[in-house]
Amino acid sequence: MLTRRRFASTLAASISSAPIASSAGSPVAPNILWISCEDIGPHLGCYGDTYATSPHLDAFAARSQRYSYAWSNAPVCAPARTTVISGLYAPSTGSQHMRSRTHLPAGIKMFPQYLREAGYYASNNAKEDYNLEKPGQVWDDSSKQAHWRNRGDRPFFSVFNLEITHESKIRTRPHTWKHDPAKVRVPAYHPDTREVREDWAQYYDNITTMDGQAGRLLAELEKDGLADSTIVFFWGDHGSGMPRSKRVPCNSGLQVPLLVHVPEKWRALAGDAYKPGSASDRLVSFVDFAPTMLSLAGVKAPAQFQGSAFLGPQTSRAPEYLHGFRGRMDERYDMARSIRDRKFVYVRNYMPQRIPGAHIDYMFETPTTRVWKKLYDEGTLAPPRTYFWENKPVEELYDLENDPDEVHNLAPLEEHRETLDRMFTEQQRHAAEIRDLGYLPESEIHRRAAGAAPYDLGHDNVKYPLSEIMAAAEQAASRCSW
Repeated sequence: MLTRRRFASTLAASISSAPIASSAGSPVAPNILWISCEDIGPHLGCYGDTYATSPHLDAFAARSQRYSYAWSNAPVCAPARTTVISGLYAPSTGSQHMRSRTHLPAGIKMFPQYLREAGYYASNNAKEDYNLEKPGQVWDDSSKQAHWRNRGDRPFFSVFNLEITHESKIRTRPHTWKHDPAKVRVPAYHPDTREVREDWAQYYDNITTMDGQAGRLLAELEKDGLADSTIVFFWGDHGSGMPRSKRVPCNSGLQVPLLVHVPEKWRALAGDAYKPGSASDRLVSFVDFAPTMLSLAGVKAPAQFQGSAFLGPQTSRAPEYLHGFRGRMDERYDMARSIRDRKFVYVRNYMPQRIPGAHIDYMFETPTTRVWKKLYDEGTLAPPRTYFWENKPVEELYDLENDPDEVHNLAPLEEHRETLDRMFTEQQRHAAEIRDLGYLPESEIHRRAAGAAPYDLGHDNVKYPLSEIMAAAEQAASRCSW
């Protein structure tokens, strides 16, 4: 039987998928709690947002590690969560389109299944929203009643998803504003109107409500005597639900808050990368979550995983770039790929004829969207507030340090040619590496797969000659030359 100290000091040399032992109800592997929420960027006090009111998460961040550069990979929930649960970029499995449905190839599982095989109790309360069929039983319980309290004597991996910050809650009326709309910072791309200010203020009100819900979950953990044996992750599932954040693969749609707390008991397990009360500048994205959970649990990550562990004994070298993608969103098709480093974000638009604000019924339920489009149609807006309603450039490049609203496209400027070429080369390399299926129309993916897993199609160079298809896509998009 492993003691706590021996477990922490020898785990790196003994990683396996063997069931985890426990003694007197005290697991020798860490409990893991995820608190996720919907549709928020890093709009918390602990990220320096002075308009936000988030006391519980700010206090949690003070004793945790805050990640300054965390991306959701997709700017909408289902493809983002599909990437999380599979450990694979959704374009690699043909599941990048919103609310599509496909399946993993034989032998590849969703990561909680590996935890369950190793002896974990896995619960999810309660959102799934995967674009992949579940390959067997993924959770011990996935319901509104799911809770770590049902675990018996097993270590647990428990997920709680807080929905109050979802896009749909921004427009719930009537509403009594607690954040003063007059004090909102209106982004440079939005018109400064009453509707826009009220929507942003309500968004921040919802974050405050969510903050209280997260605080109650942390208090439950403390009350149950589990706070000192549980690693806690807090994260948002993509950028804010406001138009030009959600569904847009810029930093505004992809950057999320990520806070991780490792209690003293498991500090050695986390490794040197973890420093409580600090901000990490490591680039982290959702594709990294699965290998990180297995690393912390002492389970060897499958070779097919496309991310890298950022905590635990399997921690690997930090990536130089983060990668984002957009496919079909509800009833509107598009294809874009994006990458960022610590300073720049680059977007490659393969359908530049599609405007960012293409009409999606659900998006137009938000008052900001309607008033913004009305003002554009009336001709009363000037750039950059017009860009959302106009054709996209083939390439976009933004300096996030000096232009956090991403409204000054540097791609046409000769002085940024080296950066542009570097980012373009990396986007192409990554697409080839993951065998990105987004270069095929959605229906063609399924036609060519002919009932097999799209992932397998992507790795069949006869049925999917990727280099030739990518070359055709580049020619069609007509890479800019200035």
